[in-house]
Amino acid sequence: MTHDLTDCSDNELTALALAGQQTAFGELVRRHQGWVFRLVRSHIGDSEEAVDVTQASFIAAVGALRRYDGERLFRAWLSRIAINKCKDWRRRRNVRRLFAFALPMDEAYSVSEKTPDAERVLGANQDLARTMSAIAELPGTLKEPLILRTIEGYSEAETAQILGISQKAVEMRLYRARVRLLAILQES
Repeated sequence: MTHDLTDCSDNELTALALAGQQTAFGELVRRHQGWVFRLVRSHIGDSEEAVDVTQASFIAAVGALRRYDGERLFRAWLSRIAINKCKDWRRRRNVRRLFAFALPMDEAYSVSEKTPDAERVLGANQDLARTMSAIAELPGTLKEPLILRTIEGYSEAETAQILGISQKAVEMRLYRARVRLLAILQES
């Protein structure tokens, strides 16, 4: 029996994927990859790295699919996985930086991160890159609610559910994130 997978809900696709239908998970990826990429890129501030982290998020999701609770929104569940992968990426990057500084200077140059190319920061992209960089500088407790609420368009209640905090905490963190973001942008 074949299904028109585009008409299936996320829960139906999850059930089909768990039953062994690989195309069902492919449909989930197709359906959600755009916003997951935006979430990840907003979180880490680097489009090239965001591609890898997005892919890692979907790989983790397929591995954890059996633990998905159909009572929760699939999008909220996948958001949590993507945010965790962003945290993993940041920890790995910090470790790489630590080792880069621990090496002799001649060797450290080969380990250092690439700088963004000049073409990418021209025109309208310059403002976007500056803002994304400023968002990436925010601590995770402020960055996550800002991205989920402002960029991804989740409600305060959904953001609170994804992050496991109260709606009041979301509201306060959003206020603090905006104040800090404004300060960072004014400094640069």
